[in-house]
Amino acid sequence: MNFPITISDAALNQIKNIIARKNHSPKLIRLGVKGGGCSGFEYLFKLETNKRENDCSITVDDIEFLCDAKSAKFLENSELIWTGNLLGGGFKYNNPNAKRSCGCGTSFTPK
Repeated sequence: MNFPITISDAALNQIKNIIARKNHSPKLIRLGVKGGGCSGFEYLFKLETNKRENDCSITVDDIEFLCDAKSAKFLENSELIWTGNLLGGGFKYNNPNAKRSCGCGTSFTPK
């Protein structure tokens, strides 16, 4: 299975800063979705310590990104971006599989 998400250069640079600041090892980042949020599914982004059996992964600049198979279906052809906006800034997913998103962009309803 191909990794479903591309990571923008700005997002990658911010992730490198987070890993360095927290001195996190191993360099694993979990991207995915979980039930919840105001639109049905909530985006997931977290530092991880273990790879799971059903994970697909991609390594970019010595950082391994993980995504479980269930989340991959909802995130196919998505992009993780970083917006440096003072209000509402942070990591965001550009997800072509979202029918609608909540106002803050942290959850979505699938198509």
